[in-house]
Amino acid sequence: MHRQIAGRLTGPVTKWIVLVAVILIAGGLGSFAGKLVDVQNNETESWLPESAESTRAFERLEAFQDPYDVGTTVVYYRAAGLTETDLAAIEDDAVEIARLDGVSDVITPAGAAAAGVPAPFVSADGQVAKLEFTLNFGDKLWEELPDLKPEIDKIIAIDGVESYLAGAGGQSADAATIFSSGDSNLLMITLGVVILILLVTYRSPMLWLLPIISAVVGLGASMGLLYFLAKHTGLTVNGQTQFILTVLVIGAGTDYALLLVARYREELRRHQDRHEAMAFALHRAAPAILASAATVVVGLLCLMFADLNSTAGMGPANAVGVAVTFVVMVTLLPALLVICGRWVFWPFVPHFGTAEPTASGLWAKVGRGIAPRPRIVWVGTAAALAVLCLGFLRLDTGGIPSDEQYTQAQDSVTGQTILVDHGLVDASTPIQVVAKADQADRVITAMSRVDGIATPVEVASLDGTALIVADLHSDPYSDTAFDAVHDVREAVHGVPDADALTTGMSAVTVDVMEASARDNKVIIPIVLGAVLLILIGLLRSVLSPVILVGTVILSFGAALGISGLVFDLIYDRGHTDPGFPLFAFVFLVALGIDYNIFLMTRVREEAAIRGTRRGSLIALSSTGGVITSAGLVLAATFAMLGTMPMTFTLQLGTTVALGVLLDTMIVRSVLVTAINLDLGGRIWWPSRLDRGTTTVSEPPSAEEAKVPAL
Repeated sequence: MHRQIAGRLTGPVTKWIVLVAVILIAGGLGSFAGKLVDVQNNETESWLPESAESTRAFERLEAFQDPYDVGTTVVYYRAAGLTETDLAAIEDDAVEIARLDGVSDVITPAGAAAAGVPAPFVSADGQVAKLEFTLNFGDKLWEELPDLKPEIDKIIAIDGVESYLAGAGGQSADAATIFSSGDSNLLMITLGVVILILLVTYRSPMLWLLPIISAVVGLGASMGLLYFLAKHTGLTVNGQTQFILTVLVIGAGTDYALLLVARYREELRRHQDRHEAMAFALHRAAPAILASAATVVVGLLCLMFADLNSTAGMGPANAVGVAVTFVVMVTLLPALLVICGRWVFWPFVPHFGTAEPTASGLWAKVGRGIAPRPRIVWVGTAAALAVLCLGFLRLDTGGIPSDEQYTQAQDSVTGQTILVDHGLVDASTPIQVVAKADQADRVITAMSRVDGIATPVEVASLDGTALIVADLHSDPYSDTAFDAVHDVREAVHGVPDADALTTGMSAVTVDVMEASARDNKVIIPIVLGAVLLILIGLLRSVLSPVILVGTVILSFGAALGISGLVFDLIYDRGHTDPGFPLFAFVFLVALGIDYNIFLMTRVREEAAIRGTRRGSLIALSSTGGVITSAGLVLAATFAMLGTMPMTFTLQLGTTVALGVLLDTMIVRSVLVTAINLDLGGRIWWPSRLDRGTTTVSEPPSAEEAKVPAL
């Protein structure tokens, strides 16, 4: 039945129908890919769960301020001290900034209420001055900031004075600028690396082009579909989701292409008609590819149980990308391969009737090395991976401070550091408390006892609710600021009948961290359970899926352990985002299990004929090359996240790349194969697929191995 469907998709006539249909549908969706940025929601507040204190405070805060107001600070610094001329120039800058679109009404230097900014504040040592104003572009802030920042930078440039756009607006401007240019740069770099790997793998000047075309079509269609979902269903999509989607689709799509092409080349040696060869190839490869894609999709959909809206949105968004890519790879790519014919493999064309490569390759040798003492091998390998897990103890998931958030110098970070070092408070990121107006004085008294904040002030009162603010004396992303938030909340919650709620940038970050910690505890077991059920259904066994999931967990732990050492000792960035373990886990488990699926489906196929032990060696020999190539592609694509100048992406890309390499080189090839050889047919319990107890004393023949030429 499956072969009949595959044959109909790639027949002499239907291949053209499939090609045209996919191009029309994917092309139509892809035309909207560029609009995905228009529906992104990158506001930190929108990431929070409804139950968070900051979220509830924001609802009451709307009575006092526009929710789209963003406090912004310009920092000026001269080591020798700012001159009178400098201060006069800063006053002129204030007037020019006030004329810019998006600067909201504040107090002018002259003190009159009008559109403008307040007079500059100067540090006690005379080296630093600051201007503070408010930006408001409605929900288009992130689209406008990449163009606005160069305008402001031009205005604030003073000879001999260092100037930086900082505060909440400066931080948003830096992030928006990175995202606006980062997606296209990341795509180009990722494609370049994948093309290089495919050229080495295929040793063909043309074959690499077909998987790349298919992957790019899949990415464009995915982004177009996500545009409509975000616009009409409320799906949360942000910049973080989009750049992860890029590497995930390119990496996973190329993996699926490698497996399909390897099967197709194998069948071309057995079938004279290339259409028939592709029908058999799809019939044999599609179930494994489908199981792989389904595992990734289900794993990502589990993120919908997250409290953080950003995490909950990233799951289905990337799941859509993987699902669309799967469809493209089993429709468009087969059609292109059949249309092009055998010549696309030149110079290593798989002619009909030629012999398969022998079983004397690297992975056959690895299998022969494991076979005599499989128990010693798997116990030793598991122990080594367990030792590597200990590096996890060096991993600090308490959040990334401002001075470590980027891998390259950013104006907002430098400006914030200068403010703190010279004793100037950044009033753009205060702690804000909303409380009942009749209890405002008592709330202020309670806040006054908290260390790390300036004197609290009631700035407004409306309809029985008061707004009280207190500037922070520290970096709003520092542990000191977070401690101040906890202390303020404890203090104001202790005021009877005040109904006091605390928010502000630091408070939002605290709530994000707490929600992330909750998500780590809840989502990880759900993902494991979902993956386990998929494997049980695929392999029709209980013991084998449990063992496979266990090996992937061990691999994940080892990857985190190595990462902890790398982050601390090599990158000198030992702090990680609270959500980092969850993201790394989902990608590594969902993607890492793919290679076990590719291997174990072949083991099961061979076990039914030749027994589990011999079938394990045949499976290792036949899938080793293609799985290794797929692992290298996926590791390389995620490693490209390190080209983004952000610590989070550098760390996530490093960990996923390390984990994928461990899965392909160690876990799948050595650990799983050794366990299969040791347990034999018992691996399929409770299934009676293979109850034989035969041992393996010689390697599989070339005919048995059926090694695809890579």
